[in-house]
Amino acid sequence: MRFKNAQHIAQWRLCVGCGACAYICPENRIVLTDRVADGIRPALKAPDCDGCDHCVKVCPGYTTAHQRHAGSSGIMDELRESWGPILEIWEGHAVDPDIRYRGSSGGVASALALYCIERENMHGLLHIAADPAIPYSNKTVLSRTRAEILSRTGSRYAPASPCDSLSHIEAAPNVCAFIGKPCDVVALQKARSLRSGLDKKIGIAIGIFCAGTPSTTGTLELLKKQGVHPDDVQMVRYRGEGWPGTFKAKIKGKYSRELSYSVAWGFLQKYRPYRCHLCPDGTSEFADISCGDPWYRNIEEGEQGLSLVLVRTEKGREILSGALEAGYVALERAHPEKLFDSQRNLFLKRSAVWGRLLAMKTFGIPTPRLEGFSLFRNWMKLSLRDKLRSTAGTARRIIRRKYYKPVRSEVSH
Repeated sequence: MRFKNAQHIAQWRLCVGCGACAYICPENRIVLTDRVADGIRPALKAPDCDGCDHCVKVCPGYTTAHQRHAGSSGIMDELRESWGPILEIWEGHAVDPDIRYRGSSGGVASALALYCIERENMHGLLHIAADPAIPYSNKTVLSRTRAEILSRTGSRYAPASPCDSLSHIEAAPNVCAFIGKPCDVVALQKARSLRSGLDKKIGIAIGIFCAGTPSTTGTLELLKKQGVHPDDVQMVRYRGEGWPGTFKAKIKGKYSRELSYSVAWGFLQKYRPYRCHLCPDGTSEFADISCGDPWYRNIEEGEQGLSLVLVRTEKGREILSGALEAGYVALERAHPEKLFDSQRNLFLKRSAVWGRLLAMKTFGIPTPRLEGFSLFRNWMKLSLRDKLRSTAGTARRIIRRKYYKPVRSEVSH
């Protein structure tokens, strides 16, 4: 199927909610709306789109390909098929104790961004923070100081579209850093190939590991489970302030009952849109550096956070080396097996994608174009039971939820 625009892509549930389509539209005809049961999705302001297809070209939900890494040297061959291009693997934490404590794991992503601003003369960091007007929702921000970065640390397990504000980077007086989910980083790389002005202003792309983004309904239902009304919420923290931290909401100056990370994520992950289950990239393969949790062992109560850090490009190696030398991060080299042991669920998710796509194609449903992920070879590594689950389970979901039909078309006025 040939998609006409981003709204058409969203109608077939392939949108990932990155927001790049709204940024790239030359006529400013796309508006983003948080559909509470699905995520942030695009709609046309008027039905008379001129069909320039920029929003289709920039969409990571429709096409993601590893072409930009072709011919790269120094990549760990034993990891490429399952984890994409990796030059180095490190484990460690931010040296700043506040950043380490408030970050989702060891705070390395935030510490690297701060290093880029303070030592590499980057203008700022484009990333996600809680929306002051709706504390359980997110908004895109440009942080320029340690205080701003520190106040915006921690994972946000709700819809976020950091690429909706790439214009802030393009208009900046100097290069900027970017932090986002894997799909956000892909969108950033695709957008910079279409906008030379943006390309010149990207200092570094830092990605975070991601198993999928729950819809807003997930957060609302979790608050409801705690007896919290959304209108009373002053703040929601999904994790951090310890490792891995807890889920808690602030209501009238007091905190709700805290939920452990495993309980909160176990609840929220049920609200991930199906497009997240079709994503083979859980570790930000298109970033310069990507960071996530080293879940290869049990975490002791009160233990300080650690990050698993993947260097994916020479630019990433340069920045990480500078941050190490300047004392922003404390890291040690990690064995490749730590990546498999830490993120086995992301590997299994990647391996199931080929079977899920096969089921969708059998029903004639449009599927994302995913290139360079060794999907079939990874699928063949699954057990027979998991292979059947990836196909038959998807077929049952398609029938039960009527994925063979597009969602209703919407035009924003």
